[in-house]
This record gives sequence, structure tokens and C-alpha cells, in this order.
Amino acid sequence: MANEKIILGIDPGTTIMGFGLIKVVGKKMEFIQMNELLLQKYNDPYTKLKLIFERTIELIDTYHPDEIAIEAPFFGKNVQSMLKLGRAQGVAMAAGLSRQIPITEYLPKKIKMAITGNGNASKEQVAKMLQSVLGLKTLPKNLDSTDGLAAAVCHFYNEGRVEVGKSYTGWDAFVKQNEKRVKK
Repeated sequence: MANEKIILGIDPGTTIMGFGLIKVVGKKMEFIQMNELLLQKYNDPYTKLKLIFERTIELIDTYHPDEIAIEAPFFGKNVQSMLKLGRAQGVAMAAGLSRQIPITEYLPKKIKMAITGNGNASKEQVAKMLQSVLGLKTLPKNLDSTDGLAAAVCHFYNEGRVEVGKSYTGWDAFVKQNEKRVKK
């Protein structure tokens, strides 16, 4: 029997969290699903974080991913936006870490480069390439779900490479790799 695993890709956000799942059989990938968690109607930021955590746990408990690939926040000029995005990413990561699932972060440019060959590709270009590679019949209206799917596919493409991003196998590994940031 061929080696099988499921990869959950997440594009964290406090307005829309996109996610996609692929199944890897041997050296081939198969599309499972992609979707979005819509958070616009919630005003309370803590409710949004709770919903992100709960949806991520629900995905984990339903699909049993072996690995999680998550888009890392990019460094923009708006500090408040970065803080919100970092919190969204953090609770999604916490959900995976609470279930002992290895997590790898990828910068947006790295994901775009892996999918299209161009680190500055648009969301539309990434979505079209995923549609072609995975044989998707249609694309969603919002492209956050394809961004989540792109993280999973990027992780598949980078499998076996020495330096793929930051990886954590659990809370202990996360703390150990980030000790310098934590003041005692």
C-alpha cells in the first residue's frame, strides 16, 4: 500500500479564514476540499478567535490531517492588522499543537513561488494554477480558500527539503524553538 497522508493548509484571517485539504498518496496529491470560515458578522475579536480555534479543531477531528501548513503573517505597515492576523494564526496553530500535529509556516511569497514560480503572483494566478494542477472544476468567489489550499500544496512540494520554514511538533518544540523570545 502506498504511503498516505493528509495535509491541512490554512490561510488565517480575522475576516475570512481560508482552508484546504489534500491527500498525498505516494508522490501524487488529490484534492479533498477547500472552504472558508466567514467571520465578518462578528464584532467581538475574541469571538472570532474562538471560532477560528473551534473550526480548526473540527477540521482536525473530521479529516485527521497528518500535517498542517499555515501561511505566516507578512510584515506590513499596519501594526494593528498584523497583530490581529498573528492572533488568528496563533489560535489556529494552538488547535493543531493541542492535537500534536506538526505545523510548518510558509511566507506568502514562498507559497506563491511554489505554486506559480513567481513569488509576486496574484491570488487569481495562484487559484488558476491550483485549478489546473488539481483539476478543480470551479473556483470560489473569495480566494481565501484557495490560499489555504495553496499552503497545503506548497507543503507537499517542499516535502523532503532541508529548510522549509518553521516547524513545530508540539508545545514543547514550539517553546524550545522560541526560548530566546521568551523572557524569564
